[in-house]
Amino acid sequence: MKLIADWHVHSKYSRACSKELELPTIANWCVRKGIQVVATGDWTHPKWVEHLNEHLVESEPGLYKLKDGSSKTRFMLVTEVSQIYKRGGKTRRVHNLLFAPSLEAVAKVNAWLDKEEFNRRSDGRPILGIDSEELYKILKSLDERIILVPAHAWTPWYSVFGSKSGFDSLEECFGSMTKHIHAIETGLSSDPKMNWRLSGLDGVALISNSDAHSPRNLGREANVFDLETPSYDGFVQALKSRDPKRFLNTIEFFPEEGKYHLDGCADDKFSCTPKETKRLGGRCPTCKKPLTLGVEHRVEALADRSAESVASKKIPFKSIVPLEEVIADAFDVMPTSKKVRAEYLKLTDRVADEFTLLLETPIEAIAEVASTRDIPEAIRRMREGRVAIKPGYDGIYGTVSLLEERQGKPAQSNLL
Repeated sequence: MKLIADWHVHSKYSRACSKELELPTIANWCVRKGIQVVATGDWTHPKWVEHLNEHLVESEPGLYKLKDGSSKTRFMLVTEVSQIYKRGGKTRRVHNLLFAPSLEAVAKVNAWLDKEEFNRRSDGRPILGIDSEELYKILKSLDERIILVPAHAWTPWYSVFGSKSGFDSLEECFGSMTKHIHAIETGLSSDPKMNWRLSGLDGVALISNSDAHSPRNLGREANVFDLETPSYDGFVQALKSRDPKRFLNTIEFFPEEGKYHLDGCADDKFSCTPKETKRLGGRCPTCKKPLTLGVEHRVEALADRSAESVASKKIPFKSIVPLEEVIADAFDVMPTSKKVRAEYLKLTDRVADEFTLLLETPIEAIAEVASTRDIPEAIRRMREGRVAIKPGYDGIYGTVSLLEERQGKPAQSNLL
């Protein structure tokens, strides 16, 4: 059974997140997106736990569905925590994803958090002043089936490899618990190919998720599996084994579109490559403050080989541009416009869900329904990798065009 999973989302109780993020709404959007399994997110927050218990019932082992039967979407109990602590003489800021096999396991973790007087109410992504290795040891003592996955592993400010407060290896962060790290989340600003350059990651699966703060951003990235019988343990085993017959591929942002791909200074609208950063002494040429070093820079610093040398042994990936961005490019308007939303709903109602439409539906079938021939043409170019991108940096998303000839420029592949 082919299953697409997005394991990093948030609820309305997380800061800077849409109030629409409730389970029935998430489930409905997953159907439109083509996602079969989605994270609940935020299961440390008391109000969200109440919402989970009110709406969910176990369907398959470790997977949950809506009690009212209104959706085929399955939920897994995955949440994100933020940790700020001292290790190796430095202050570390790391985000981790916690996968729990049951609501009973969730209750155990939350009881422990309350016992230690961590604040679960302030944010769906709580801040915990505890070392990552120590946290994982405690989680395993509460329920051996819980797993921890480093979130958006390369983001400068809050991640295991982040340039601002991270580590140079998984072992530095997790110590004796490294053997229980079965996957890392690559994040929007990197793709698997970039991660293949580190031999230290050969023993872990590379997963990709949306980190959605609103329903429309579900499925920006996702993971594709083929499991005979879907279950929590089945997914975890697929990650542990990295079996290409079960873990088929990931679906990716073009990493240049991520908001931390290049080095830069958002205040002065300046960005540059790692080579240029070195020439500038690591400082913005305008304000002279240190540049925020992006994911490309950090990967380059830690890489010990070429991606091509190991590509044949790795789980493959497919790169997409989200459908609303494709439509916005075709109409030459903002992705948030009403015109884009109307066309998006029409196409996903009459043609196919978003993933199927972007990756599989014949271009001719899309052209029969689309309001302009530029939409199927843009999708064709996306599938061919003919994407022009102005890369993101220092918290500013990159911009993508599939129809560059409007400015008199040919579309190019992953243009930097």
